[in-house]
Amino acid sequence: MAGIPPTHSTPPPAPTPNIPLARPTPKPKTQIQYPLWFGGSASCMAVAISHPLDLIKVRLQMEAAERKGGTLGTAIRIIRHEGARGLYAGFSAGFMRQLTYGTIRLASYEKLKERLSSPTPTALTLSAAVSGFIGAIPGNASDIANIRMQNDASLPPAQRRNYRHILHAWSVMYKTEGPLFFTQGMLPNCIRCGLMTACQLASYDYFKNLFGRVSGLQAETSSVVHLGSSVMAAFVATSVCSPIDVVKTQLMGLGSGKRSVVRVVGEMTRAEGVRWVFRGWVPSFVRLGPQTVATLVLLEQHKKVYRGLLGMQDI
Repeated sequence: MAGIPPTHSTPPPAPTPNIPLARPTPKPKTQIQYPLWFGGSASCMAVAISHPLDLIKVRLQMEAAERKGGTLGTAIRIIRHEGARGLYAGFSAGFMRQLTYGTIRLASYEKLKERLSSPTPTALTLSAAVSGFIGAIPGNASDIANIRMQNDASLPPAQRRNYRHILHAWSVMYKTEGPLFFTQGMLPNCIRCGLMTACQLASYDYFKNLFGRVSGLQAETSSVVHLGSSVMAAFVATSVCSPIDVVKTQLMGLGSGKRSVVRVVGEMTRAEGVRWVFRGWVPSFVRLGPQTVATLVLLEQHKKVYRGLLGMQDI
C-alpha cells in the first residue's frame, strides 16, 4: 500500500563464541632469604632439652661393657652421686657446639637446597652430607670439650680434668696438648656429622612430604607430621651413625693422639665383640627425637616470626 514504508527484518546478532576466560597467571612464590643464624639459634634452644640425654649417651659409650644399668640406671646413678645438676655437666660446651656446628650445617643445607634445580632425594642427601661434614670442622673443638666435661665425673678423682667451662677447657687443652688439640677425632667426627645430617635432614624432608601426602595434612604446618617425620629421621640417623659415634667418643674422651680409629675398633671388638656398636643406642635415639623436633619446630617459628615482621601473610 502506498504510504506504508517497507519493513526490514533485523538479522539476529551473531552468536558469541564460547571463549574460555583466561585464568590469571599465578604469582611466583616469593623466595625469602632467611637470616643464616636461625638454624644455630634453634639448635641452641633445643640443646637445653637434649643435653641430659646426650650426657647419658656419652657415659654409656665410655663405660666398660660389664657395667650394668642401661639408660635409666645411668641416669639414676648420675643424680644420686652428682645431683640433678650433673645431668647438665658440659652444657656450655654443648651450647657452643650448636652455635658453631648447628649454625653452619643448617645454613649450608638451606643454601644448597635453594640451588638445586631438581631436589631429588639423592641430591638432598648429598647436600645434607656436605653440610654436616663442613659444620663438624669448626665444631670439633667444642665437641671434644663437651665429651670430656660430660664424662669427667665418672672418672677417678686423679684422672679428672675439672674444666670449669668451655673457654677454660680450650685453654687447658691448648697448654697441655698443643695447638692441634682440636683435631683429635676430627675425621670420624666429620664423617659421623655428615652421615648424621644426611640421615636427619634429608630423611626428615622425605618423610615430611610423604606423611603430608598420605595423611592429607599440611606438611609445612602440621605438628603431627613433624613429630612422625622427626621420629623416623632420628631412627634412621641413630642406626646409621651409632658405630661411628662410639669410636668418636672413645677417641675424644680419652684424649690420646696416638690411638687410631683402627686401633680403637680392634680393642673394642676384642673385648666385646660386635656389641660395642650399639652402646648408647637407646639414649641416642631418645635424644635425637626431641632434639630433631625441637630444632625444626623452633626453626619454623623463627621463620614464621620473620615473615610476620616482613608483613607477609602466613599460610
